[in-house]
Amino acid sequence: MKLNQLRDNPGARPTSKRLGRGIGSGKGKTSGKGVKGQKAREGVALNGFEGGQLPIYRRLPKRGFTNLFRKDYAPLNLGVLAKAIQAGRIDAAQPITEAMLRDAGLVRGGKVAGVRLLAEGEIGRAITITVSGASAAAVAAVEQAGGTVTTTVAKREAPAAAA
Repeated sequence: MKLNQLRDNPGARPTSKRLGRGIGSGKGKTSGKGVKGQKAREGVALNGFEGGQLPIYRRLPKRGFTNLFRKDYAPLNLGVLAKAIQAGRIDAAQPITEAMLRDAGLVRGGKVAGVRLLAEGEIGRAITITVSGASAAAVAAVEQAGGTVTTTVAKREAPAAAA
């Protein structure tokens, strides 16, 4: 095999349409774009335009609500934490904080308000961990292994029903 014998696989490079090459080609003059107007120009994308009719995104009613003050918490599963301890990325002998979890690469994302511990997976050793929140199952699993979970964000009380 020599360099001058190298070829593409058949069909790897389809031949391009030769636009504007005479009336006999079938794609001459206006190159298949019709005549004049906005859509005959280059770089035009009329997404959502319905020819002067009110577009569907304006016909449909607005729904929902976006809370500007919502706090997002990064999820942390017990199984992931156990693997990080086993790999030596986190020292389980000392109390584990959110800063340690971030340094170990277990918490990603710049705009997270904290870490929420979840019960996916198992933990086989006693740990002391401080996080923003934790599910009841995660707290039970850590306590069953002989550890403790401290949460920094207090749970909101449900409003009392009016009698």
